[in-house]
Amino acid sequence: MRRFQQYIDGRFEDGMATFESIDPATGRAWALMPEAREADVDRAVAAAERAFTAPAWAGLTATQRGRLLARLADLVAEHAPKLAEIETRDTGKVIRETSAQITYVADYYRYYAGLADKIEGAHLPIDKPDMEVWLRREPAGVIAAIVPWNSQLFLSAVKLGPALAAGCTIVLKASEEGPGPLLELARLIDRAGFPPGVVNVLTGFGPACGARLTAHPAIARIAFTGGPETARHVVRNSAENLAAVSLELGGKSPFIVFADADLESAVNAQVAGIFAASGQSCVAGSRLIIERKIKDAFIARLKEKAEAIKIGSPLDQATEMGPLCTARQRAHIEGTMAASIGAGARLITGGKRPEGEGFYYPPTILDCSDVTASAAERELFGPVLSVLTFDSEEEAVRLANATPYGLAAGVFTRELARAHRMMRRIRAGVVWVNTYRAVSPIAPFGGFGLSGHGREGGIEAALEYTQLKTVWLNTSEAPIPDPFVMR
Repeated sequence: MRRFQQYIDGRFEDGMATFESIDPATGRAWALMPEAREADVDRAVAAAERAFTAPAWAGLTATQRGRLLARLADLVAEHAPKLAEIETRDTGKVIRETSAQITYVADYYRYYAGLADKIEGAHLPIDKPDMEVWLRREPAGVIAAIVPWNSQLFLSAVKLGPALAAGCTIVLKASEEGPGPLLELARLIDRAGFPPGVVNVLTGFGPACGARLTAHPAIARIAFTGGPETARHVVRNSAENLAAVSLELGGKSPFIVFADADLESAVNAQVAGIFAASGQSCVAGSRLIIERKIKDAFIARLKEKAEAIKIGSPLDQATEMGPLCTARQRAHIEGTMAASIGAGARLITGGKRPEGEGFYYPPTILDCSDVTASAAERELFGPVLSVLTFDSEEEAVRLANATPYGLAAGVFTRELARAHRMMRRIRAGVVWVNTYRAVSPIAPFGGFGLSGHGREGGIEAALEYTQLKTVWLNTSEAPIPDPFVMR
């Protein structure tokens, strides 16, 4: 089996223990991963803390930091095929998606490379004639960046890019599920020329690794992507160091289709929204909210396309849908499906585990229009679409917002005024109109409610990795007046 190493203070090394990583396509171990424990975390944070003030990093100009990020972008693009193969092997995501996504990840690093020397302060027109006042934006400090297994190279880029552009140092924790791509990314970070300790990459389990990292007294900010339950632990841990916390926690995104929509376009977007990446996406459009008068025609087209999806080895370029990442996730989906059907939901297609090895689950459509089904309420993180119907715009809005999540939403309509009304009324951090699952380094991304808070992408993300310092300069040569009166 292939053996990966962690990256601490510019050195590649074994963890205090190892664990096996499972190939989801076969259900068998394919690699050994380093298991970081408390002592590893402490060394990584100490290295990041030293690097934060060391001249090799702190002495660089913003433009020089940008050049390092640009070099990393070039290396990611150059090594995209290798990174894609590792990610596919370790997580089960199909190679055609990992290859395209990693190539685009390089653009995120390029964006923040260009932004590094454009993070500006301000001069304030202060109301005191003998004072000059400036605002300086300075790096926040040592960052704990924690990402899940799905789209991990993308989810790490939206943290590493802005944090490094701002001048921070980082301890990046990969998920214990499929961490291979980020451990391989560490080799490119090393080759790009970042000083030792600026970026540290490790992986391990919650109690010994994640808990220690998020509670560490030297951590200034925590950037976390994952589920709400783990996020609650992160927030509790941050009470120890009072670190700033940003959370991106997934969702139960509504996909709303009105009768006047371009149905073929909407059907294709729905396929992308729920069956791409085997539904293992934080923005999966897992709740189809369809106008009743077109429901039957829409579902018929969608069913036909779902049943034509090519399922197979994720390393095959022709495969459109691979396995789920873990057996545990498949068991969770099967249990929820059984409960929903038992409550009266109607199975339209899918819903049965295929024979053979690996953690496969078919494209599944479940009509929940007339029942309250758990499949329509819980984030399943799999290729399961719950169908709900509406008769009025008001009802569509109510159904869309009937969730504690608020990450993303899709609206399909040709009526411009309706599109504007819907984008205002839907409670979600991202609203796509007549498209779905589109991203860009220029556009902020994040949610409301149980989908978290804070934004990734765009200049807003870079600003979140800075802290404001207000500088006052007295220009008067007169003595300071009454010391007992605030100026």
